[in-house]
Amino acid sequence: MRALPEGAVLASLGCGNPVVLAKLKPGEIVLDLGCGGGIDVLLSARAVGPTGKVYGLDMTDDMLVLARANQRAAGLNTVEFLKGEIENIPLPANSVDVIISNCVVNLSISKDRVLQEAFRVLKPGGRFNVSDVVTHGPIEPELRESLLLRAGCIAGALEDAEYSAKLRLAGFVNVEIEPTTIYKLEDARSFLETQGIDADAIGRKMRGKLLSAFVRAEKPMIV
Repeated sequence: MRALPEGAVLASLGCGNPVVLAKLKPGEIVLDLGCGGGIDVLLSARAVGPTGKVYGLDMTDDMLVLARANQRAAGLNTVEFLKGEIENIPLPANSVDVIISNCVVNLSISKDRVLQEAFRVLKPGGRFNVSDVVTHGPIEPELRESLLLRAGCIAGALEDAEYSAKLRLAGFVNVEIEPTTIYKLEDARSFLETQGIDADAIGRKMRGKLLSAFVRAEKPMIV
C-alpha cells in the first residue's frame, strides 16, 4: 500500500484525527466536510476498503486540484472530490454512513444550516463524527469580537453546550462532545501574536475555555 502523498500531508490543517475517532468500517460511505488537500479522505478510503466510498467536499478550486492530484498519487479509485459548500451539500438525502470533518464546521457562519444538511445526507443510523474547536463556558462578547477581527477560527467556535443543543435541534441523538486538547496560553502564543493579539492580555480570560473536541452524534434509525 502506498504511503500518503507528501502534498496531502503538507496541506493538512486541523485540530484532531476524525478518521481514527470515527472508527470507520469496511464498506461504509464517508463524507469529509471541507476536505482541503484530502488527507482525511485518503485515510478514510483505506479504512473503508475497496467496497467503501469516500467523498471529499471543498469549495475552493485550488484545494480540489491538489486533492485530486493527491488521490492520483495514492492510487485510490474509491474517492470522489466534489465542489460545493458545507451549507449546501451536493449529495442526495440518506446517502452517507459517516460524516467527518477536521476543524471546519466552526468556520461556517451558518452552523445550523451545516448541521441540517449533515442530518439530511446521513442515512438513518448514520454517524456525525467531527473534530472541531469549541469553547467551554461563556466568553465576553468584547473578547470574542476582538478575536473575530483577527482569528476567525477561534472566534467562530461554538460553546460546547450550544453545539450540543444545535445538534439536537437538527434532529441528532446520542450527542457527545469529548475534549481532546484543552489549549494553554503557551500553545497558542505564537499564533495569537502573529495575528496582532496580546496573548498575555487575554490569557487569563481564555484559560480553560478553548479546546479541540471530538463531536459525536447519530441520526435516529427512524426519522
